[in-house]
Amino acid sequence: MPTLILVRHGRSTANTAGLLAGWTPGVALDERGTRQAAALPGRLAGLPIAEVVTSPLQRCRETVQPLLEARPEVPVHTEERIGEAHYGDWSGRKLAELKDEPLMDVVQAHPSAAAFPGGESMRAMQNRAAEAVREWNARVERDHGGDAVYLMCSHGDIIKSLVADALGLHLDLFQRISVEPCSITAIRYTRLRPFLLRLGDTGDLASLAPREESPGGDAPVGGGAGAP
Repeated sequence: MPTLILVRHGRSTANTAGLLAGWTPGVALDERGTRQAAALPGRLAGLPIAEVVTSPLQRCRETVQPLLEARPEVPVHTEERIGEAHYGDWSGRKLAELKDEPLMDVVQAHPSAAAFPGGESMRAMQNRAAEAVREWNARVERDHGGDAVYLMCSHGDIIKSLVADALGLHLDLFQRISVEPCSITAIRYTRLRPFLLRLGDTGDLASLAPREESPGGDAPVGGGAGAP
């Protein structure tokens, strides 16, 4: 079965503003995110990418655009099921405000029980994304063979939930996974089990340096803004 390259979108204007974007329209890449996207073709130069699949949201489409310009022969598809979590009434709100919501404790410690007001549950988010990957695996294998490599550009919580699915981790553990903006995660699927080959690889260790403001013990909902 194919190897899936998961790319989180580059840093967005919502990331730097500390907002939980969700499906809010008009959220674009910021300057750093644009540079991250521009570097993507070089980072992936050694990979024979058969197909590109992207979330319909603007920040993902902008992230893959330089890659598509560098490889105009590669087909591109839009897949709703790998779009961001539907955060409902939380969409567009400041993460600093959401910290005080009682639901945030559930999102952090027991996400399989969390459902966003006016939105979807985290279980539903994971299920739709995993279903999409399984269908795309079959399609890519049918059209390009079992050794094919394809790319999906998606969002932090979606990618974390797919990594948890591949590793057989309960969704309640997925907040222990971190994927930075424009990071690359690779999963090779086989008949019996998936193998996690890369996780959140940016080629940049800046995010490991101590920060003036400690990130604390909570996982950033939506994925966080990455290194300063």
